[in-house]
Amino acid sequence: MNYILIPEPGKVQVREMEKPEKVQGEALLEILYGGICGSDMGTYRGTFLYSSYPRIPGHEFSARVVAVDDNKYGIKRGMIVTGNPYFNCGSCYSCRRGMINCCTGNQTLGAQRDGIFRQYFSMPVERIYDGKGLDPQVLAMIEPFCISYHAVKRGSVKAGDRVLVVGAGPIGVLAVMCAKLMGATVAVSDISEGRLQVAREMGADDVIVINKENFDERVREFTGGDGFDVCIECVGQPSTFQNCIDAASFRGRVVVVGIGNKNLDFAYSCIQTKELDIFGSRNAVKEDFVELIDFAVAGRFDLSKLISRVYVFADAERAFTEVKDYPDAIMKVLVAFQ
Repeated sequence: MNYILIPEPGKVQVREMEKPEKVQGEALLEILYGGICGSDMGTYRGTFLYSSYPRIPGHEFSARVVAVDDNKYGIKRGMIVTGNPYFNCGSCYSCRRGMINCCTGNQTLGAQRDGIFRQYFSMPVERIYDGKGLDPQVLAMIEPFCISYHAVKRGSVKAGDRVLVVGAGPIGVLAVMCAKLMGATVAVSDISEGRLQVAREMGADDVIVINKENFDERVREFTGGDGFDVCIECVGQPSTFQNCIDAASFRGRVVVVGIGNKNLDFAYSCIQTKELDIFGSRNAVKEDFVELIDFAVAGRFDLSKLISRVYVFADAERAFTEVKDYPDAIMKVLVAFQ
């Protein structure tokens, strides 16, 4: 079978390997679509905090079950499914407390271990979730939506809150959609006017164009000088974290989703002065997947609008190159594996 490999930063190759066998407790999956995410692009660029090489990327996917034993999870041959790509150890303090998304030895597919960008993949059956009839392209979008959904829940976003999402990439736009689901009023900031337009189309109430508008003035204008109840950082840069600290109201909540590898020197006493609650948001949990699949089936949002392009498997190198070269024109890319 074929698979996609990033042997070193800046290179993408299509290679061949043996098709895996189904093992006890796992299901053999035929991968249908995989999404190229920010982590994959970070591995490609050489900037991702958890990168190592060579690496098979990918953890956003939809697949068809081609072989599985009888199981208590209801997963059957022929089902179109997705899955939880965050592998936990089961024994660390986080796992023992049931906080498996915070496993101290977490290994996410495509990051700390090889991912699903291959034609077939064997996965523990307890990590697999029924897509309930969703289009396979939409189902491949559920995992990144879970990242945003988990972050919004970490921030306890509720109806009437004013929320700032910093970063209008896929995770940021999905966070906008999640916050709107909760009944919040949402602004989003970014340097890309093209991506901000997509954010508007997906429900953002206002946008702030960084480098063209005065950020502090726009925050005061949107909030009447009060600041935002919740700020969600979806970029992973020192300046965007600082934006969140500055824009948050007194007793506001800041959620950090973006992953970066740079340091920030800032006047941290403002955390005490404002009595801010600052939360990290890592990965997602089973209930996030199940709830969002149900929301999608019920028609509460349309993820297909975020899919910019679909590339065939053989064009993987072009897919990564064009995502890098045309960030304003491309929101979300899928690779078709069959």
